[in-house]
Amino acid sequence: MLPSQQYRRPASGAILAALHDITARCGYLPESEIRQAASELGVPLSQVYGTATFYAIFSFKPLGRHTVQVCEGTACYVKGSAALLGRLAREYGLSPDQTSDDLEFTLRRVRCVGSCALAPVVRVDSDVFGRVDASELGEILKKYRAG
Repeated sequence: MLPSQQYRRPASGAILAALHDITARCGYLPESEIRQAASELGVPLSQVYGTATFYAIFSFKPLGRHTVQVCEGTACYVKGSAALLGRLAREYGLSPDQTSDDLEFTLRRVRCVGSCALAPVVRVDSDVFGRVDASELGEILKKYRAG
């Protein structure tokens, strides 16, 4: 039997659907849930992990209640996105692709949010903040902190 015949292939999109379902239920992809999905779909664990690692939307670690995105597109980079990232790391303990200890914020660097005229841009969840100065970050984050 050929290796590709050792398991049945799931319907197109079944792995993605399972990963989205796990993320909706858990907020991230716990190992136990990934293993269970692979078993239920009848596919190798490596195939599920391969799909999960291909798409940036999936995370293997718990995410914060809010996602902070700092644009690093050309316009934002030239206008100071590096200073924003530096301030978030120094003063707020947020490093790119990390979640704060209190699980309030996850910081993501993104290539472009499509608001180049407003550079540099920070997006918190779906809210866009343009022409952001590093000194404004505290006020922006305060709006989203619990309690």
